[in-house]
Formats: sequence, structure tokens, C-alpha cells
Amino acid sequence: MTEDLSALPTLVRFLPGFIKRRIVNRPNLVKILDNIGWLFFDKILRMGVGLIVGVWVARYLGPEQFGLFNFAAAFVGMFGAVAGLGLQGIVVRDLVREPSSKAEILGSAAALQLVSGFVAYGLILVTIFWLRPDDALAKTIVAILGSTMLFKASEVAVCWFESQVLSKFTVWVQNGTFFVFATVKAALILQGAPLVAFAWVTMAEGLAVALIMLIVLSVGGPQARRLRVTRVRIKALLKESWPLLLSGVSVVIYMKIDQIMLGQMIGDGSVGIYSVAARLSEIWYIIPVIVVSSVFPSLARQHEKSSEVFLKNLQKLYEFLIKSAFIACVFVTFFSEEIINFVFGNAYQDSAIVLSFHVWSGIFVFFGTAWSKWIILEGLQSVALKMHLLSLVSNICLNFVLIPLYGAVGAAVATTISYALGHTLFMLIFPSQKTAVKMFWKSFSLNNFL
Repeated sequence: MTEDLSALPTLVRFLPGFIKRRIVNRPNLVKILDNIGWLFFDKILRMGVGLIVGVWVARYLGPEQFGLFNFAAAFVGMFGAVAGLGLQGIVVRDLVREPSSKAEILGSAAALQLVSGFVAYGLILVTIFWLRPDDALAKTIVAILGSTMLFKASEVAVCWFESQVLSKFTVWVQNGTFFVFATVKAALILQGAPLVAFAWVTMAEGLAVALIMLIVLSVGGPQARRLRVTRVRIKALLKESWPLLLSGVSVVIYMKIDQIMLGQMIGDGSVGIYSVAARLSEIWYIIPVIVVSSVFPSLARQHEKSSEVFLKNLQKLYEFLIKSAFIACVFVTFFSEEIINFVFGNAYQDSAIVLSFHVWSGIFVFFGTAWSKWIILEGLQSVALKMHLLSLVSNICLNFVLIPLYGAVGAAVATTISYALGHTLFMLIFPSQKTAVKMFWKSFSLNNFL
């Protein structure tokens, strides 16, 4: 029997022939590979163009203004978890388990995120006026960027397409919008626009993505007017999501707090130096996000059927992610100075040493991305919350000690150490995490790197 290779999805057709012949009769694997392909296409394309435009913006604004912009973005980002309510993983899981209830799940989640978005925006405004009462520019930038919290309800569309392993729709929308606004940013630079103009463009991009995603959802999924909000579903979502909400808040804070503390303790210039290094370090984070979001629906089904098969495939996932992270860390550490000088220029040369320390946190981020999905499947959200709170406290304490001594380098070291403590030492406190710790260290076996 001859396999019909022409029936394979578009991106899968680019794979070598011997691979296509092995997967043609495995529709679930084909769907996952196609989804991963679209996500990689999205991220790599956006990374390439985004890096060019981002570097141009960084060079144009200089460390001081670029640092202020990143301070504002980090500040707003800390409240993003509040607006998200920790719902994404739960909504995707429920859509996989209860496809007949899709209208109720999506409608209730959208209603919750609409309310939480307004609450988050209010908190952003109150907090920045308290932190920087005399800095009018900082308050203006934060107020503009913070308004993106009001668009959070549109993320239910992303949840829907992720649950169906159809991320190509999300890719089309985000890529198209991204290119339009990248062009606008380039025009702003050529016209010598002020910092506040870049904030308005960032807000406009978020609004455009939100509106278009809702339109695409109505075309490729449940129509917006058919979505339903029920008290029972809202209660069920909140009951499961509140630990993830608090956990997400703690995670986001300890990912962003270094930039906030640098800005408050040293100055916005140090934030510019640090944010350049963090941006290059975090480029690699697209790998676990893409891979895990693509395989999560399949893992969720395996978890329901066979614990043994699930754990076996989860271990393979951990091994792939940690191996990928290690290779990236070694490469960046050896060439950090060349990377910084080539990309951002001499004005940011101090970012090289920051990058060589910060990049090693990626090993724990890669592992944690997959681990967080396992936590949801096992219903251990409260454990994740406690672990993240411990990591947050350690990060803040380390920042207080290291930032005054070493500035941006101290913040990078504090970040890496707190990530390491979170996924090793702090895990051992909880009996339910012994398996996860064993799987983490097993991923470092010599066989995995040969």
C-alpha cells in the first residue's frame, strides 16, 4: 500500500522523505509536528525581524531611555499574571476533556479575564504613582503599556487553537500584526520620535492582535456570540486556578523584579544594560514554550489512559529540553562579548558579562515549562505556588544583597541562583516532587548528551 504523502500538512511536507514515510500513518504525531512547525516558523520569523527592530530601537534610545522603557514593560508584566488568572493551562485541559462544553468554558474564562484585566490595570496605576510620584514620563509610559491588560479576554482564542493543536491560526494573526507594527517602529526611528510614541505603538499592537484573534476564533472555532458564561463554570475555574494565579504572580514577579529593583536601587541605565542581556538570554525560551504547548494535549490524553506511558514520554521531553538548554548556555557563555558587541554595539558592552551569567537560568526555565504542565495534570497547583513563593523570596533577598555590590551582574546571578533553588532544593521539601527531582537529574545523564 502506497502512502499518500500529499495529504500531509504544508509544513510537514518539508521534512525529509524517510521521516514523512514513517509518520504518514500516525495522524496525532503529524498534527503535533505540524503545530510545532508553525510555532517555530512564527517565533523564528518574529525573532529575526524583532531582533533587528529591537536592536535598532535600543541603539536609537540608548541605555537610559531603553532602560526606562524596559522598566515600564517589566513593571506592567508583573501584573500580567493577575489579568491572566492562571487560566490558560486549565482552559486548554478542559477543552480537551470536555469538547462539548467549549462555549461555556471559553465564555466563562473570557468573562473572568475581562474583569481581572480591569483590576490589574487599576493596580498598575496605583502602584506606579506610589513608586515614582515625581517621574511623569515613567508614569505615562506605564499607563500606556498597562492598558494592554484590558485586552486579556481575547487570550481565550489562543487557548482554543492550542487545545485543537492548530497554532497556525495564532501564528498568522500575530505575524501579520507584528510585521505591520515593526514597520511603524522603524518609521518612528527615522522620524526621530520620542519614547512615548513607542509605548503607544506597543499598546496599539496589543489591541490589534486582540481584536483580530476574536474574529479568527469566530471563524475557526466557536462564534463569540455563542459563548456562554455560567456561574458554575466560573466557580470551577476559579477553584482550580487560584493557586496557579498566585503561583503565576510569584513567577512573573521573580522574573521581572530584578529590573524593577535595578531601576529603583541603581537607575534606569542599569536596567538598559541588564534588559539587553536578558532579552538575548530569553530568546531561547521559545523552544520549551513551542514544544510543550504542542505536545501538552497529547500528554493530557496519555495521563488519563496510562501513567507509565505518560511518565516515560514526560522523561523524554525533559531530556530533550535540558539538552537543548545546555547547548544554548555553553554557546552563549563562550561568545557573549562578541554577541553583544555585534548586535547592540559598544554602548551596551557591559551587558556581555551579565548575559554569560543570566543565560544559565535557562536550564531551569526549560525544565520548569514542562514541569508546570505536569503540575496541572496532577492537580498539584498548591505545591507549585509554595515553591514559587520560596523562589520569589530567595530572589528578592539575593537582589538586595547582590545588586548594591555588583549592579546588573548581581541581578543576573540572583536570578540564576533562585531558579536553581526553585527546581532542586525547594522541590525536596515536598514529597510529591521526589519523582520530578529524580527525572530532572536523570536528564543530565551522559547518555542524553551523546
